[in-house]
Amino acid sequence: MPTPESKLPDVGTTIFTVMSKLAEDCGAINLSQGFPDFQPPDELLERVSHHLKAGRNQYPPMIGVASLREEIAGKLASLYGVHPDPDSEITVTSGGTEALFCAIHAIVRAGDEVIVFDPAYDSYDPAIRLAGGIPVHIPLRAPGFDPDWERIRASISRRTRLVVINTPHNPTGTVLTEQDLGRLANLIAPFETYVLSDEVYEHIVFDGRRHASVLADEALAARSFAVFSFGKTYHATGWKVGYCVAPAALTTEFRRVHQFNTFTTTTPLQHALADYLARCPEHYLGLPDFYQEKRDLFLRLMERSRFRLTPSAGTYFQLADYSDVSDLPDAEMARWLTKEHGVAVIPVSAFYEDPPEMRYIRFCFAKESATLTEAAQRLSSL
Repeated sequence: MPTPESKLPDVGTTIFTVMSKLAEDCGAINLSQGFPDFQPPDELLERVSHHLKAGRNQYPPMIGVASLREEIAGKLASLYGVHPDPDSEITVTSGGTEALFCAIHAIVRAGDEVIVFDPAYDSYDPAIRLAGGIPVHIPLRAPGFDPDWERIRASISRRTRLVVINTPHNPTGTVLTEQDLGRLANLIAPFETYVLSDEVYEHIVFDGRRHASVLADEALAARSFAVFSFGKTYHATGWKVGYCVAPAALTTEFRRVHQFNTFTTTTPLQHALADYLARCPEHYLGLPDFYQEKRDLFLRLMERSRFRLTPSAGTYFQLADYSDVSDLPDAEMARWLTKEHGVAVIPVSAFYEDPPEMRYIRFCFAKESATLTEAAQRLSSL
């Protein structure tokens, strides 16, 4: 049998799969992969059951169920004061990752440069390379993980086809401001450069902050794909339902890829989400307080440890500097914590093209209080 030449020869199994498998093998508490250990809201589950039994089990429209697209448009209007057309500017996708992939393949051509900011979610780079693009990795500045605007300015040119941003940011938990988005808009204004904005944690922001969406910046909105996730919002990451919002011309290109990728997304889930969006907006409006309580609990519990934690500004992830605990490289540290102390984490170096010298690991605090308490007790014993 011939062996095909790999399109991604340097890509192995994603770190999230590796660490979750190690956690399972070791019986460890899994604070690595980003999923809750609690259920979606009961009323949402009831609506899924209703639509399953009501016979909504065949193909929905390729662009998504109309009622869901209309509810999405209403939510965006109430939160950000924008009014995307549900028919020509909103597409329901099989999770945020599919939306990211389709947006990249819709706009990136062979030889185009695409700016990503490290540490970066690990799906960006492979999708860019599969599209024939050239990833240009620009590190965020530790320890605050803020953008280096002068380096960004120097990196943008006529070759820059796309800039990928992520706010709130996985894995660091940092949050871009309206001023940050304005600076980006000014930098790319002279060029035919587009923006892909990964906003899947839009509702998980803390300490009175407000999420700044590219959709609310008129200059950026005209050249941006914005990606969102129901899985993150409704504690249902396994449902893999998200959506992409973009101007009509960009959406046309996006759908040309989407229709030959997943084509569409699970029908009863779409109907259920439409119902729940309409009936229970208090769920997403209350999500900042819900997750801030968990963040603050984890921070209090970890005060007894030798890990150093700066409170996350958003997402349900918390970075920790373990320099006072060990001088192991972070990947070895993550394996050691999992195997020897029963707590699985993610090494931050996995999010870099060229990892710098640092000692950071990422915890997921989207867990029940008892889970966080037990994990912190184990970590505090080190």
